[in-house]
Order: sequence, then structure tokens, then C-alpha cells
Amino acid sequence: MIIKWKSKKELKLSPFQLIVLLYLTGAVFSSILLLLPVAHKSGVDITFINAVFVAVSALSVTGLSPVNVADTFSTTGYFFIMLILQVGGVGIMTFSSMLWILFGKRIGIRERQLIMADQNRIDLNGLVKLMREIVLLILTIEAIGAIILGIYFTQYYPTLSESFLHGLFASISATTNGGFDITGASLLPFSNDYFVQFVNAILIILGAIGFPVLIEVKDFITYRGSKKYQFSLFTKITVTMYTILVIIGTAGIFFFERHHFFLNKMWHESLSYASFQSIAARSGGLTTMDLTDFSSPTLILLSILMFIGASPSSVGGGLRTTTVAIAVLSVFTFARGKNTIKIFNREVHPIDVHRSFVVVLTGTFIWGLSIMFMSYLEPDISLLPLLYEVSSAFGTTGSSLGITSHLDTPAKIILIVLMFIGRIGLFSLLFLIRGKEIKESYHYPKERILIG
Repeated sequence: MIIKWKSKKELKLSPFQLIVLLYLTGAVFSSILLLLPVAHKSGVDITFINAVFVAVSALSVTGLSPVNVADTFSTTGYFFIMLILQVGGVGIMTFSSMLWILFGKRIGIRERQLIMADQNRIDLNGLVKLMREIVLLILTIEAIGAIILGIYFTQYYPTLSESFLHGLFASISATTNGGFDITGASLLPFSNDYFVQFVNAILIILGAIGFPVLIEVKDFITYRGSKKYQFSLFTKITVTMYTILVIIGTAGIFFFERHHFFLNKMWHESLSYASFQSIAARSGGLTTMDLTDFSSPTLILLSILMFIGASPSSVGGGLRTTTVAIAVLSVFTFARGKNTIKIFNREVHPIDVHRSFVVVLTGTFIWGLSIMFMSYLEPDISLLPLLYEVSSAFGTTGSSLGITSHLDTPAKIILIVLMFIGRIGLFSLLFLIRGKEIKESYHYPKERILIG
């Protein structure tokens, strides 16, 4: 998609409004691709709403699907889905601008503003360099993953081409946290293969940890571990929060299932199931087991983890890890009688604290409203599967308890909207509906009110 901004009307749109427009356009083109007869297996048809659902799910790198991908789409359809996952993973503006550069065109200030909005950045400095590094890192990670899995899959599939097709699709799906699969059963065929699980878990982490973190790690390795290199506060908080959430998820699943699903399993089996599902709950969506075998407390825990989501400027959605980290730190800071958040020898800017609470409140409102309407539209489905489905869509995770294909069109539309919001981000949504910022020329007398 090559974009050049010329008209006066376009210039009146804010970068966030244009980003939403771009993703809507991308969803339309993706739907058209998946509706083409060449994308389907012989004798298989797909309805319009299901094609749109899969297209938005792939563009938002979610993975929810009302149809079985392996049974519905042809090899050409697989490549269409991989292309859409790639665009959604790196960001539609990053993908578009890379094509623009390949055609020898200059990236102007308008395009830089769009990249900044798409990647959730706070300044224009170094955006083109950032964009190139993101694309190079993602492609390198996917290529390495595809080669490793492709070679390893030769023991599972009869031909080399089939092995590498599965390896390529699995690598792109895991790295972009897409959650799609062409096995027809996610990673259940590899439930006892720890190597496949380990490779997929690493790819999911690399995709969900955040592009800035990957770039800083690359720079640190380039400096060969020089003591002079300093990681940013963003990277320190992101990695710490991500690790804490994985540990909490793993420990929680292990605790809740020790007398249930893990009752007759070896310790390494239980640890494998618990750790993989905890990692996948960030935004991965892949699973090594039938999730309906989990008990209600575990499914609620996974719903919370999916609602929190991945890191900012990553392939994942949700509230985002740093948002929740700052909100939690703010509560602890207040409880200790302090007014500023101090962490890693740095002080968090007050505007970021304010923004974190705005995002948490907005996200919780959308999440709760969606659950309420889903339960109204689907009265025959119990609340827990609907809670899980909404959390999965909002966090662009793609994990499901198997109800997606049974939903009626209105419920599917709600999930489509949630996946779309999850991809563009709550901040972009807020800026989309926000009016033009007006500098206040006066203030009223301040007065305290009772809180709590």
C-alpha cells in the first residue's frame, strides 16, 4: 500500500484519524483477498461476515476465527493470511513506508507523524531508522524461526515443502502473536513435543515484548555488553512487568489446576502446560491443550492476563503491560504516603501516570460493556466463555473456548470492533474522538471533594 498525502481534506485529519482510516482500508482489502475463490479449498465457501472476521482478526494479529483455517483456506489463502499477519504485526504504516522507500521515495513529515501514531511513539526523532530496524528484526526472527521449525517438522510431515510451509506459517503466526494455525488444532499435535513449544514460546515473547525493547537489546549486544550502555526506563519496566505476569500466570495455573487438570500428570507436563499458556496469554493465542479442560479460576486468571495484554509498540493489544505497571505503582506510591513514582533511579512523569489511569478506565469500560452486550445477544452461552472471548478479542490474543463459530452476526461484529480497537490501541481511539486541544486562558477557584 503506497500512500502520498496531497489533498487539503486529508491534511485536516489528525494522524490518529488517518491511522484508523488506513486500518479500515486494510481490513477491506484483506476481506477481499480472503473472499477470492483462489483463497479457498475446492468446494469450500465462506460467508461475507466470516471473511471480514478472519481478515480483521489477522490484521489485528488476534487469531480468533469462526472457521477452521486448515479446512477452509487453500495454500494461496495461507499466504494471504501470512501477508495480512505481517502487515498487522509490524504496523500498516511501517509496512507502507517500507514499500515507499523501496520505490525510492522520501518519507516526509506527514508520513513520520503517521509512523509515530502507529508505533505509539512520543516524538518524531529517528522514526525512519526505527521503522527499518523493526522490519529487519521481525523478518530476521521469523526467518530463523521458519528455518528451525521447517527442518524440525520434516519428522511430522511427508514432504519438505509441506514441512517448511507449516514452519513458515507457525513462525509468522507466533512472532506476530497472530494465533492462527494450519494444523487444524493449534499446537495440540505437539502437546508432548517440548522443542516445538519452546521455539513457539520464544517467538511469542519476542513479538510481545515490544519493538523498542528488542532494539535496545540489539544495541546492547552490539556494544558487547558495555557498562556504558544504559537501558531506558521503558525497557526496564516492560521486561520486569512482562516477567512478573508470566510468573504470576504460571504459578496461578499450576495452583488452580494441581488437583484438577494436573492431578495425574508429571511435574514437567504440568509446568509445560502452565508456562506455555501463561506466555500465550500475553497475546499469542496458541495452545497446547483443550482449554475447556481448565477449571473456572484458571480461565478467569487467563482472561485477566489477556485483558492486560502485551507491551506497547509490540504486535499485541490489551491495556498493555506498562500501563498496568504505572497504575499499580501509583497505587503503592499513594499507599506509602508519597506523591511521585520513583523506580530504577528515575521518576515517572505525572502525565504518564494520568494517561495510564485514563487508558485503564477506558479499557475497563469497553471490556465491561462488551461482556454485557455479548451476554444479552448470546443468552444460550454461559458468562465465562463470553468473558474469555471478549478478553481474548480485546487483548488481540485469539484464544477461545470454542464458541466463536457459534456466535450470531451481531456478536461477531462486537468482537470485530474489539479486535480493531486492540490493534490501533486505546490511545489512538481516545485521540480519534478527542477534540482539538485548547489552551486554557483562565481557571476557576479550586475546591477539594471527598474521594473514596
